[in-house]
Amino acid sequence: MHLDGRSKLESFKTDVSRITYSDSKLHVLLLCMAVARKWPGVYANAVDPGWVPTKMGGRGAPDALQKGYETQVWLAASNERSAKLSGRYFYHQKESRCNPEADDVELQERFLNLCREITGVSFD
Repeated sequence: MHLDGRSKLESFKTDVSRITYSDSKLHVLLLCMAVARKWPGVYANAVDPGWVPTKMGGRGAPDALQKGYETQVWLAASNERSAKLSGRYFYHQKESRCNPEADDVELQERFLNLCREITGVSFD
């Protein structure tokens, strides 16, 4: 859903009702990419679990429930070279394209500064 998201950082201060679910998924991805960049010794990746049959996904979801957690387990426990990456976006154990805004370092920094302003907690 993040592919349809827009950063809309100004909306955090003016009207949070303008922030959509897709926008919030982009915000999570921005945070992930910032963690990967700032903490190179830590694996930080984002995962699309797919459309799985959960309360949110509904019974008609086309993916098997197992697909919803397989990639996270693989990234956390695998010794495969393809799982030892950071700052990436995965879908069903494969690197996938993500919203190009997520790779914008200046936008990541603006997002981290906004988080600090809101929470009083610095990322560094």
